[in-house]
Formats: sequence, C-alpha cells, structure tokens
Amino acid sequence: MAQKGSSMSFFTALTGLNAAQTELSTISNNIANAATNGFKKSRVAFGDIITASPLQDPSRIVGSGTSVRSIAQQFSQGAIATSDSALDLAISGQGFFAVKSPGGDGQVAFTRSGAFSVTADRYVVDGDGRRVQVYPTTPDGSVLTNALGSTQNLKLPLTSGAPLATSAIKLAVNLSSTAPVTTAAFNANDSTTYSSATSITLYDSLGNPMAATVYYAKTALPTVADPLNHWKAHVVIGATELQVSGTAGFNLSFDSTGTLTSPTTPTAFDSFTPATGGNAMSLTLDHGTATTQQAGPFAVISATQDGYTTGRLASVAVDGDGTVRTSFTNGIVQILGKIAVAQFSNPQGLKQIGNATYVSTPEAGAPVTGEAGTNGLGGILSGSIEKSNVDLTEELVALIVAQRNFQANAKTIDTTSTLLSTIINIR
Repeated sequence: MAQKGSSMSFFTALTGLNAAQTELSTISNNIANAATNGFKKSRVAFGDIITASPLQDPSRIVGSGTSVRSIAQQFSQGAIATSDSALDLAISGQGFFAVKSPGGDGQVAFTRSGAFSVTADRYVVDGDGRRVQVYPTTPDGSVLTNALGSTQNLKLPLTSGAPLATSAIKLAVNLSSTAPVTTAAFNANDSTTYSSATSITLYDSLGNPMAATVYYAKTALPTVADPLNHWKAHVVIGATELQVSGTAGFNLSFDSTGTLTSPTTPTAFDSFTPATGGNAMSLTLDHGTATTQQAGPFAVISATQDGYTTGRLASVAVDGDGTVRTSFTNGIVQILGKIAVAQFSNPQGLKQIGNATYVSTPEAGAPVTGEAGTNGLGGILSGSIEKSNVDLTEELVALIVAQRNFQANAKTIDTTSTLLSTIINIR
C-alpha cells in the first residue's frame, strides 16, 4: 500500500509541476508583451483531478492532482497614450477594430491595437498589412449599413476629384461715404478713375486660378430729385472686363442710411471664355444685404466663390464616433466612412493569431457590429494608442508564487523518491 501511495504522490506532484510550468509560461508571455500595443494579459484557471470508483467511500477520496482548465485573456482596458498620428486610434470601452486581409480569402480579423499606417497604394492598414474596415456612409456621414459583410477598405484619396468652374461670387463690402465722385471714364490702370478695389480668386473648368478684380467708382451724390448715392462696379479678369447685356460695369445705389437698394438680386454677366484655356464661363456677382455705404474706409466684409481646383490631401481626422474626414488643399472636406467596431458575447472565445489580433470562433459567438459610442461599444480616440493591460508589479508577484508552486511540487517528488528509497532498502 505504501508503494501505491508513493506512486500516486509522484503523479499528483507531476500534475502540479506541469500546471506550475504552464502558469510560468503564461506569466512570462504577459511580461514579455508588457509593451505590446493592445495586448491583453492571460490568466490560467486550474481545476482539481478526482479519480474514484462508484463504491469508494466519499469521505476517503484523495485528489489526484491539478489540471489546466483554461488560459483566458483578460480584456480589461489598457492605458491610453497619446501620439502625433491621427491614424493612431484607441477604443475607450468595449469593442474591436475590424481589419481584413488583402488576399483572396478576405479573412476578417479583430484587434485592439490601433497603430495604423498607410501603404504606398493609400490603404490604411495594421501592422500585418490587414486593411482597416469602415461602414459606407452618405456624404453627410450617415451610415448606410453596419453589416460586417458590407464594410469597405479605408483608402485615403490623393485628390478631391475633378475641378469645378466658378459660377457664383458673393461679395460684401463697405464703400466709404466720403469717397469723391469720379467723372473720368473707367480705366483699370488709372487709379484716379475709381475709388476702391478688391480681388478674389476664381477657377476655370480646368481648375486654373484666375484673379478677378472688382473696382468701385462713385458716380453721383444724392439730390432732391434723386436722394440716392450711386456707384458703378467694374469686374476685370486678366485683361477682360466683364459686361452685363453688352455694357461694361453695373450700378449700385444706396439710400441715406447707407443700405444697398439696388441691385437686390445677383448680377449676371455675359458669357466669356477665359484666357487660361477653360470652357466658356457665365458668372454672377451677389452683393447681398451686407454691402453698405457708410463712414470709414473701404472694407471687405466677406468674399466667397463656389469654384475650386483639384485639391491634394491635406489632413485626416477621425471623430469620436469613427467618422473619417479628409481635408484637401482646395477647402473640400470629404467623409470616407465610419470605422467599423465589433463586439462579442464571449471575447475569451476568440482565437489569437498574434499581434493582439483575433479571429472569431463558435465559442466567441457571432460579431455584433455597430457605430462607436452606441449600444455599449466604446468611443474612438484619435491620436491615441491603447497600451498593454499588463501590470508588471502584479505579474512579478504572480511569477514568484508560480515559482514557489513549482519548487514545492518538485520537493514533493524529491520527498516521495526518498521515501521509496527508504522502503526499498529495508532489510
């Protein structure tokens, strides 16, 4: 019986050694990845082993050791560190980024590591080259569908598309009420023939910029018969003065309070062909209701136009709800989609594939997708990185405990071996 008990203690201690070795390996992996972005530490769960026959007295059952029941990752939030890249993203709360392999299999993986970069062909990818997925949206940013199968690769455009020729100018100015009346014929090269001027950049159909200059000349003071102040405006593009119904220039009238009374609608110019080589253009100029004639110097209140050239990518921004906005040098802002975020009913069931990235399994359940910041999903922080959730102090203490467990089980085997040697050497 003594030999049988010693044999059992050998195997019992051996299970303890194996379990301690597994725990040491797990803790070592946690410590090794303390600086890995998005890494989630693992914890070993043990269970005792009981072997007993149906007729054995339950009060005399001796356990047969321990076994590893699971090595479960702990998906607690890691510390958030700031970075200088707008494409460094972190999820504050629950959820995973969805990334897809560029190959033919198109496997979708999930990660908490948001250190994304841009490839030579403009795709936003993770460290393994998987492409970040976004939900398709309308131009104003409303999500069309958040189905995982309908997500798109996030790709940054180099330009904002085709140029748009200017068709409408909006200009608001203050004309000085003390400006003298000009009687000489208008000449853009003679500053004595006008009181003030301002310029605005327009674009032709090819996206070429053109400088348009608007000149203002006071033509008449108010009289008893005509109590209005009269001005004439001339628009010159390059060497060409625009005409209205075949006549150069158009009139502006102000009442005694300095309010613009005419024109009350945009002035339409005759069609002209720009010298830059673009198509013929038809322009309108709207002085609106903010244009005045009051005391003080000439001042431009606002000046806008609706044309633009082909713009190059200037910046990228990601909102808290995952909306990806790109700004271009021509002032155009384009929404590329919303970052796809997914959650699982049992994240511990996900299969690790390295670099803090996972693929779904039946144990994890089907991915539940949605917009960041809704339905329990965390918000997205741009210019931030989620660090590992490993606490080095805690892991080092656990490492010492696991080492003691290993040593204790090794000592049990040594003691059992000594006992067996003693029994065998009895004469």
